[in-house]
Amino acid sequence: MYAVLGRRHGRVLSADMQEGSQTFHVTAELPVVESFDFANEIRKQTSGMALPQLVFSHWEVVDVDPFWTPRTEEEYAHFGEKADSENRARKYMNNVRRRKGLAVDEKIVEHAEKQRTLMKKK
Repeated sequence: MYAVLGRRHGRVLSADMQEGSQTFHVTAELPVVESFDFANEIRKQTSGMALPQLVFSHWEVVDVDPFWTPRTEEEYAHFGEKADSENRARKYMNNVRRRKGLAVDEKIVEHAEKQRTLMKKK
C-alpha cells in the first residue's frame, strides 16, 4: 500500500490500528491527477485487502516549475544535459494539454537510426 502511494506522489498523514478489530486505518493525501485508477491499482497490489475511499480535501500548488531547465554548471553536473529526471508539473501540464487537444512540446523519436539490412541477398 505504501509503495502505491509513494509511486503516485502521495503522503501518509496517519496510520493506526483500530481497537477491537484487525482493521488498519491509513489517512493519506494524493494529488487528484494521480488518483485516476488508484482504486484498481491498490486493490491489485494488496490482493483486495485494501478498500480505498477518496475524498477531496484541499488545493495545493505543485512546488516545481514546469518550464525549468538546467542553466548553471552545478545544475548540469547534478541533473545532466537534458535533466532526464521527470518534472511532475510538466507531466501534469502536458497530460491536460493532450486531453484538451492542445499542442504539446515533446519529441516522439529522439535517437532514431535508419533501419538497414546487413546482408544483401541477390
